[in-house]
Amino acid sequence: MRSSFVPNLVIDAKGAVLGRVASYAAKQALLGKVIAIVNCKYVLITGRRGNSIEEYNAIRRRGGSSLKGPFFPKNPERIVKRTIRGMLNYQQQRGLDAFKRVMCYNDVPSEFANSSKISMVRKTTAKTIDLEDLSREI
Repeated sequence: MRSSFVPNLVIDAKGAVLGRVASYAAKQALLGKVIAIVNCKYVLITGRRGNSIEEYNAIRRRGGSSLKGPFFPKNPERIVKRTIRGMLNYQQQRGLDAFKRVMCYNDVPSEFANSSKISMVRKTTAKTIDLEDLSREI
């Protein structure tokens, strides 16, 4: 972890939907805020369990010639960060700077234990799978 990383926002992603967390974090990062997302392994993906596993397996199988990519992560915090990257124009300087302002963690690090956290939980009636189960299956 970078020693100069002091977040303006700490987002508790436990029980929240992946797309909502990622879009909120991407927008705040573009506005110049430094963001830490904790409890990434408890983020939910909506949809049927089998379909979600199948889609992520297809993404992971997709590779370029001579295995030069694209590479898709398996760890929950890396999946969240990759989803945020997809919402930013990371190949231009503004998006790259915003992407560097986001850090993701599977648990709550000790330095963020007492800080106030934004909860992104919404009631959902759809079938879901959390990233911990998904990363174990792919």
